[in-house]
Amino acid sequence: MHVPDGFINAPVSVAAGVVAAGAVAVSLRGARRELDERTAPLAGLVAAFIFAVQMLNFPVAAGTSGHLLGGALAAILVGPWTGVLCIAVVLLMQGILFADGGLTALGVNITVMGVVTVVVAYALFRGLVLLLPRTRSSVTAASFVAALVSVPAAAGAFTVLYAIGGTTDVPVSKVLTAMVGVHVLIGIGEAVITMLTVGAVVAVRPDLVYGARGLTAPLKLRVGGELVDATPAAAPAAPARSPRKLWIGGVVTALVLAGFVSFYASASPDGLEKVAADKGIDSKVEDHAAADSPLADYGVKGIETARLSGGLAGTIGVGATLAVGTGAFWVVRRRRTHAEPRTEAV
Repeated sequence: MHVPDGFINAPVSVAAGVVAAGAVAVSLRGARRELDERTAPLAGLVAAFIFAVQMLNFPVAAGTSGHLLGGALAAILVGPWTGVLCIAVVLLMQGILFADGGLTALGVNITVMGVVTVVVAYALFRGLVLLLPRTRSSVTAASFVAALVSVPAAAGAFTVLYAIGGTTDVPVSKVLTAMVGVHVLIGIGEAVITMLTVGAVVAVRPDLVYGARGLTAPLKLRVGGELVDATPAAAPAAPARSPRKLWIGGVVTALVLAGFVSFYASASPDGLEKVAADKGIDSKVEDHAAADSPLADYGVKGIETARLSGGLAGTIGVGATLAVGTGAFWVVRRRRTHAEPRTEAV
């Protein structure tokens, strides 16, 4: 659903950019409360993983494909504030390096694919987790529903922006019907990917999944016929486990997906591209400012072999997103540490 330059006029694109910048600024502050020394590098991994999976377009209808948006996945794994930042990093890298999604439309893309998906998905996820039993199955089930709903919600948000600042005269009702219809189907794929990923991480390291925190109910003892919380001092605290194995496994998985599996992704246009072509809202699309990038269109210029060119571009993208994301989240984490008030012994 990467919106190119020219779909939305300049005033609305600027306004969306202001909204996106404000959301990123607020998320930077919120992420300080979500990140610690273990989860900061994992947040960079989540961004790199989403970049890799977004290269895997899957068919959803005749001549149409879809790909992961990732807002729900990021919010559930590392928290909503950090989730917005993860999607922003992915979109920034895609726009600058790969000419994917317009640069003047970057604010539109962050607002639609980052802010809307994260807000809708995490609000629904938290509501479901509160209603369902406190189990791992509940977390995975809630992640499925949250991801499913977040995609058509993003499609609806794009339609609102198009209704305000679209550069063509296609009736909004036609755009809304087409966008929501195809993105409900894409949402099913999003939901499956999100559920499987969240379920896999929860199965091995539930302590690192933000949405699964507090999953285990406190131990109760029956005293005098009443249930009371067990004294935490009764058992020594288990030492914190390093997330190193999970991080290495995640990086390897992302590299394999982007560097190899992506070659087998669907070549059909994604939902927005298909709707734009069918309805004519792409008649004023503009050339991407980074169209001359050596990695434009997810290939390496000068390498003629498609498999090698695409695989190398995907590998570079994963590495660059991992480096930028991890560096940014470490800075956010360090700022939290320096901002914490120091306590002195009395």
